[in-house]
Amino acid sequence: MTNPTFPQAELEAAYRTFFDEGDSVWRLFAPYRICPLGAHVDHQHGLVSGFAFDSGISFLFSPTDNGKVEMASLSFEGLMTFNVQRPVDERQHNWGDYLRGAVWALQQDFRLERGVRGIVKGSMPIGGLSSSAALLCGFVMAVDRANGLGLSRRQIIHYASVAERQYVGLNNGILDQACVVLCEADKLLWLDTETGEHRLIAFGGMNPRPLPFKLGVFFSGVTRKLTGTDYNLRVSECKTAAWIMQAYEGEHLRELADTRLRDVPPALYDKYADRMPPRFARRARHFYTECDRVTRGVRAWEEGDIEAFGRLVFESCESSMNNYECGSPELIALYRIMRDTDGIYGGRFSGAGFKGACIALVDPAKLDNIRETVTRRYLAEYPQYRDSFEIFFCNPASGVDFV
Repeated sequence: MTNPTFPQAELEAAYRTFFDEGDSVWRLFAPYRICPLGAHVDHQHGLVSGFAFDSGISFLFSPTDNGKVEMASLSFEGLMTFNVQRPVDERQHNWGDYLRGAVWALQQDFRLERGVRGIVKGSMPIGGLSSSAALLCGFVMAVDRANGLGLSRRQIIHYASVAERQYVGLNNGILDQACVVLCEADKLLWLDTETGEHRLIAFGGMNPRPLPFKLGVFFSGVTRKLTGTDYNLRVSECKTAAWIMQAYEGEHLRELADTRLRDVPPALYDKYADRMPPRFARRARHFYTECDRVTRGVRAWEEGDIEAFGRLVFESCESSMNNYECGSPELIALYRIMRDTDGIYGGRFSGAGFKGACIALVDPAKLDNIRETVTRRYLAEYPQYRDSFEIFFCNPASGVDFV
């Protein structure tokens, strides 16, 4: 495992600038995540896989006895202030909504007395790595520690997910939060997002050191916020596809909000795909083929076949483009370049695939060639992103925890 670098001196200096010097402080690190296989299916209760990695959001904080929250970020502007002893205000459409959402979710089940004051800092640009889940899970743990709630890892996932769906307004599943919380270094997380069953799987049945790959993160230079994209529309389209197949079969229909493609056996898709409106047939096709890719990918992972695993990751991105129909021109260009670059086993859009970043599994012996080739070819197409395009090479890491 590569230990994440905690920017202690920088956070402590910022803490002294905003708050009192004498407070005893706690340190917490919440990693970013990538999902190599299982794209766009968690909101339909599909099968997913994931890694946390050694870059993320660092927290330096202390409890407040009066319930006040005072949080500053070295990545975003504004000191976020509110009180956990009072009802949470409505969204203010800034990064503090994730803090307010975490408290709002916890208030549904707990009486909170102590607040949190502190500093947070993200170590990468925003876009496609579930920084929102890292911030949410980390802040849920901070409030938990301050109030002595004794939350389990499952509960941290639950409250962070409730905050993002019901307060922030993004209709996602639990993939992001589960990766941030459950992952272990050097292992692949497999998760059934319907049952909550999960496995942590060693590569090739063992823990080779070092692993035969690194994780590549390729930022397009274009940032995005999911609540301003077609993300929620895609969720509704998937639910509608399930509804259509159930209607053709003459099944009793539930409310659309309670309907998911996982409710519909693949045999019904085979039976009705040609009768469905093409848009909804494509959404369903992505769901069923992606869940199958996760199953085949786990088999390749267990066998230690990184090349077969990588090919499935490339296939996943093709389905994301052609069946799920996401991907900005920049991300599609990056994906095409990655497919044609020596040393990249497999890669795809990260996150929802609307702007943001691409991720890849790469050969550690070919990092220089990968960086040079992808940078040169991408900037030849999009020179306007010369100052914001970035490449990082990272290692799998364990989930959110105190440092």
